[in-house]
Amino acid sequence: MKNQYCKVGAVTPITSGNQAVAVLEFRYQKFIEMAADAAYINTSLGEFFKRKAQGIKRVLENLA
Repeated sequence: MKNQYCKVGAVTPITSGNQAVAVLEFRYQKFIEMAADAAYINTSLGEFFKRKAQGIKRVLENLA
């Protein structure tokens, strides 16, 4: 069997590829849902999810 090596920490940007918009929209919706759910339990956690969703929304707007 041939040895295969991978670069540790190598990352493929999510904004590249043909399905990037669909993946980002899905993640945006999940973060919005988690922010709404966490708003009643833990305010700081809800704010964290809301900021993540806003960041994804900005990326989506730049792609469009």
